Amino acid sequence: MMIRTTAALVAVALGATIVYAQNLNAIKIRQDAMKSMGNAAKEPGAMMKGSAPFDLAKVQGSLKTIQDVASKGKSLFPDDSKTGETDALPVVFEKKADVATRFDKLGADAKAAAAATKDEATFKAEWPKVVGNCGGCHKEYRKPKQ
Repeated sequence: MMIRTTAALVAVALGATIVYAQNLNAIKIRQDAMKSMGNAAKEPGAMMKGSAPFDLAKVQGSLKTIQDVASKGKSLFPDDSKTGETDALPVVFEKKADVATRFDKLGADAKAAAAATKDEATFKAEWPKVVGNCGGCHKEYRKPKQ
């Protein structure tokens, strides 16, 4: 009897460990994706402000990264990543359809901007359309920065 009880406890502990590890991995994947998108926006952001020279290749690379992350956006919020070291608010898991729609729009806007951006003038017209998507999600679905 003692052996069965011990075996059951070990199985439960092992299962909990696996779930916890999956949770941490899903959160890490999400954080890495969001960081890559944020990093991709830094140089073009500086170009918009005039603190960095316009560089079409860097803008196109940034837009490609944003498109790539946006295409994965729907998969970045699995139910097993609700808790842990995350800035995602619980509401993101309740409104996954809205989150998916927002990622679709971000990806489409980044793709359109990539096609339209040929020089500094077109960049300055298109870039705000892309990054304008970020604030809406951050406001509703991300914990405020402390």
